Amino acid sequence: MATDTMPDAAKNEDSARGFGFALTAYLLWGFLPIYMKAVGHIPAMEVLAHRVIWSVPVAGLVLLVLGRTADIKAAIRSPRTLMMAGLTAALITVNWLTYIWAISAGHALDTALGYFINPLFSIFLAAVLLKEKLSPMQLAAIALVVVAVAILTFEAGGLPWVALVLMVSWGFYAFFRKTLPVGPNQGFFLEVAILCLPCLFYILYLEGSDQGHLIGTSGSDSLLLIASGVVTAVPLIMYANGAKLLRLSTIGLMQYIAPTMIFLIAVFVFHEELSTTKLIAFALIWTALLVYSWPMIRNARGR
Repeated sequence: MATDTMPDAAKNEDSARGFGFALTAYLLWGFLPIYMKAVGHIPAMEVLAHRVIWSVPVAGLVLLVLGRTADIKAAIRSPRTLMMAGLTAALITVNWLTYIWAISAGHALDTALGYFINPLFSIFLAAVLLKEKLSPMQLAAIALVVVAVAILTFEAGGLPWVALVLMVSWGFYAFFRKTLPVGPNQGFFLEVAILCLPCLFYILYLEGSDQGHLIGTSGSDSLLLIASGVVTAVPLIMYANGAKLLRLSTIGLMQYIAPTMIFLIAVFVFHEELSTTKLIAFALIWTALLVYSWPMIRNARGR
């Protein structure tokens, strides 16, 4: 798979620059619910459309700076690449739309749950689709997650669909993204470029029918919507470049930063109810993550 060229990308070791990139990305994702709550009075579909539209110039500027625009020209000439980018674009659309709605509707805890479970779902996908053999500890971790979801289902009288949609959409997005034969920055630009035209028509329709929040509303709404491109693109690009400069085990441990921050913000800032049943379910999931991560923690301590 083609990647952006960076000096120490081929080394299987951690670098301070890679750690800085990844940490910045996860911290930005951790604080993202604050932004989403600020635009919570705007319909989720409209926020999504603005995230896509304003991400295009940011992602395009990054490619210009890196000198990778030729990769986009090559990708456009490949029907297979465009088809795969269309699939990943559809999956990220489902993920973003669910996340935006969930934060505005007071379900930030459910989003944290979805992203806590996601690493274990990725292991499950690898076992099912790639026939990778699971270790006993991985099987135990997945079993604990199944029990946690069953507890939440029993309490709510239905599946925790927000968490499951986020988990499945991001899990399959990450899986298929690996098959996209372009680098991470180029892939992100392709995805938002594919989504841009329908989103642009939708925004023009909203503004033309006086339903939009970009023109003729408060200046703060306009600024928040325009800023959605930076809010969306910057952490993704930072993560993509940081991941190439870190060990997989390091990234594996760092990925819990964002859902932990979301969990804390949901409870202490948004004051969402954390029932005893939910706390038990989260405790099971945290135990599952510890079981799954223990070999990585042991290796990190050894280094």
